[in-house]
Amino acid sequence: MAKRKRHKKHEDHVDESWLIPYADLLTLLLALFIVLFASSSMDVQKFQAIASAFNNELEGGSGVLDFPSPVSDPSMTETEEQEENLKAADKEELKEMQKKMTDYIKENNLEDKVETALNGEGLLLRIRDNVLFSSGDAEIQPDQLASARDISKLLVMDTPRSIIISGHTDNMPIKTAQFDSNWELSAMRAVNFMKEILKNNQLDPRLFSAKGYGEYQPIASNDTAEGRAQNRRVEILILPQGETEQSISSSAE
Repeated sequence: MAKRKRHKKHEDHVDESWLIPYADLLTLLLALFIVLFASSSMDVQKFQAIASAFNNELEGGSGVLDFPSPVSDPSMTETEEQEENLKAADKEELKEMQKKMTDYIKENNLEDKVETALNGEGLLLRIRDNVLFSSGDAEIQPDQLASARDISKLLVMDTPRSIIISGHTDNMPIKTAQFDSNWELSAMRAVNFMKEILKNNQLDPRLFSAKGYGEYQPIASNDTAEGRAQNRRVEILILPQGETEQSISSSAE
């Protein structure tokens, strides 16, 4: 009788279900290294973008990476908030100062000669040169000394601020026995106006500086008489509080 051949048992099918958690583990490890890299570079925006991408892929928008930032610093956040509050309060104070200046301008019918503006640098008071000076002259006209004193009162503030007084001209050449160029004329007008302002003993001279820009910072076209009249001016720039602190610190050194 022929021997019956033994059939080898078929080997059981290998269970590969372990590959799924293994792949997830590798993905999470990759995410961990990316998180560590983002943390070391202190780039919060990059970290949040990476976190969002992985959350969408792994958990449908939420998961282990779903938190604001691994490098958030509560003390820094509080400091930033304080700085923002100070800036807001500073801006309100500048607005109040602008209102006082505007009221003075209206009371003295100077709307066509003096104007104010809030800009990125601070509060600006702009004065046409013919209000204070005769043509080609850097001495304040005697009948305008009272106006300079009144303006100085507006610059007395509870919060000290750095103030820059600058002189500007049109582009018409000047060459006199006293001034060789518009630069010298504009600078001397700024200095003389500043000296008159600082006769007010309530003002701190350390916070003041004078500049002469000549014809090189026009606010209108020099091609017309009207434009040239606008360019001939003296400006008072009241700086934000932060820049004032830096100025005082530098002068102390």
